[in-house]
Amino acid sequence: MSVPYTYRLTTIIIASVWLINGLFCKVLQLVPRHSQIVQEILQLDYVTASALTTFIGVLEIIMFIWIISSYRSKLNAVAQIISVATMNILEFLFVPELLLWGRLNALFAAVFIVLVYYTEFIWHKKLKLTTP
Repeated sequence: MSVPYTYRLTTIIIASVWLINGLFCKVLQLVPRHSQIVQEILQLDYVTASALTTFIGVLEIIMFIWIISSYRSKLNAVAQIISVATMNILEFLFVPELLLWGRLNALFAAVFIVLVYYTEFIWHKKLKLTTP
C-alpha cells in the first residue's frame, strides 16, 4: 500500500470520526449519553446541556470539513489532539460511568491521538519528501 493512498484513507477515517460523533451522536442526539456527559461535567440543566451538546456537534462537523479541506493541516492536527485529550481527561476524571467503555475510553482516545499525530507529522512529511 503506497503512502499517498494510506495517508488519504487514514485522513478520511479520522475525518469520519468527527462527522459521525458530531452529526449523529450530538447534533441529531442519537446517543443521549453525550448530553448526559456535558450535563454532569458542567452541572447544567438538561435543556442547556442538550443545546451545548448540539453546539459541540456543530464544531465537530466543522472539524470534519477542516480535515477534509487540508487547510493548515498541522494546526488542525494539533487542534484535534488538544480537543480529544481535553475531552477524554475530563470524562475520565468526572464521568467514567457514562463512557461507553468506562475508563478504557482513554486507551481508544490515546490510539486516536497517535493516529492523528502519525498521519499528519510522519506520513504527511514523508509525502512531501517523496513528491516531486
